[in-house]
Amino acid sequence: MITINTRSILKIVGLILIISSFSFLLCIPVALIYSERVRPFFLASITALIPGLMLYFFVRSQLHEKVTTKEGYLSVTIGWLALILSGTLPYVFSGEIKGFLNILFETFSGYTTTGSSILREVESLTKSLLFWRSLTCWIGGIGIILLVVIILPTLRVGGYNLFSLESSLKEKLMPRTKSIAYTVLLIYLGITATETTLLTAGGMDLFDSICHSFTTVATAGFSTKNTSLAGYSPYIQYVSGIFMFLSATSYVVYYHLVKRNFRKLASYEELWFYIFFTTTAVVFVTFILYTGTERTFEESFRHAMYQVISQISCTGLATNDYTVWPMTAMFCMFLLMFAGGMTGSTTGGIKMARHLISLKNLRSVFTRLLHPNAVVPVTLNGKIIPESAKDLMTMFIQLYLIIFVIGTLIMVVSGIPILESAGAAGTSMAGIGPGLGASGNMSNFAHFNAIGKITMFTLMFLGRLELIVVIALFTRSFWKN
Repeated sequence: MITINTRSILKIVGLILIISSFSFLLCIPVALIYSERVRPFFLASITALIPGLMLYFFVRSQLHEKVTTKEGYLSVTIGWLALILSGTLPYVFSGEIKGFLNILFETFSGYTTTGSSILREVESLTKSLLFWRSLTCWIGGIGIILLVVIILPTLRVGGYNLFSLESSLKEKLMPRTKSIAYTVLLIYLGITATETTLLTAGGMDLFDSICHSFTTVATAGFSTKNTSLAGYSPYIQYVSGIFMFLSATSYVVYYHLVKRNFRKLASYEELWFYIFFTTTAVVFVTFILYTGTERTFEESFRHAMYQVISQISCTGLATNDYTVWPMTAMFCMFLLMFAGGMTGSTTGGIKMARHLISLKNLRSVFTRLLHPNAVVPVTLNGKIIPESAKDLMTMFIQLYLIIFVIGTLIMVVSGIPILESAGAAGTSMAGIGPGLGASGNMSNFAHFNAIGKITMFTLMFLGRLELIVVIALFTRSFWKN
């Protein structure tokens, strides 16, 4: 059996619980403003703080300067589970969501930035709990960067290899990890504040603007309204759509923009592929809606733009019910569940870089079939992709599709219709939110049975940690020296 420093992992969990306990306190001002109960958030804070302090201060551990990859996998997986389980506390103490399974579902969905919901009446929740619900998305979006780039280095646990655990930062942008974290956090805060300002300027009240900005920047999909953004003006919808697109863009791109490294951006192939792919999908769906429905061209473009970007960015906010669109458009929306935004953003899904490398690899294979002696390297951003990396990309996509099929079959066997099962599995793994059929983008998953809900939030967790991180823990080789 391999020796793992479990004490240092427990200490990391303790620090996560402490941070989680303070996040509950952010909801208290909202409760006071709207004359609501502060007790649920105060009790949640105390409940998380006590074990957090005990683990952090009383667990004796000499934290290493570096951690092994296996300890990194365990730290990330257990840390996320601790964050999610502690996040259920405000729901539990408020009593506004009935059934612990439903509470787990809503919390998993928030922290994994999925945005699926079991709530039939979102607007029935108090403002402070709606704020917490949106805040879980915002924390989830930045959470993996906080864990890997701030928390572990603070505990004197280093290692750039951990960045690959969630594809959050694939390049060493700066020599110090704390500097990376601060830069990313400032960008994250800046995008959030900018969207909040623009939404407020368009007539959305401040509370809803903040909550929708939280979920947009995190590419989640929780809304404070039962009809999502369908009831808002075209201006609001355009602003939200643009920020969904920006939020699915890699933070590496924003760093280069801040540093004025425009040459880097010019050669950043994933960025241009993301722009081309999204534009093509918007044009295609716009054409279907304009020719196949009675919408005006502007309505066709706006609905297509919003829902396509919402799907690709894995945000899941809605302005129109795509389940009543022409079959071709609805099928396109289903296929877009497997797209994902750019690597280095908060999006889920397969991600644009993997699609791009797979396409280049396919072209390379065809070229070698026609010209057996040809040497056709696969490159990305001017760098040759090694065979091991190409194999990993292929394995990930295959594993992704296999787990999607397994999740779909489990839900079908449990009694859920196949269309809804496929939509639920796809949306959970990609962290999008809405599914298909009766659980489409203007509906919810309240009618799903227990097996369906458990399967969904398990897929959410697997997808958020990019499959291999969690699955590796259940292999025999992981626990061997």
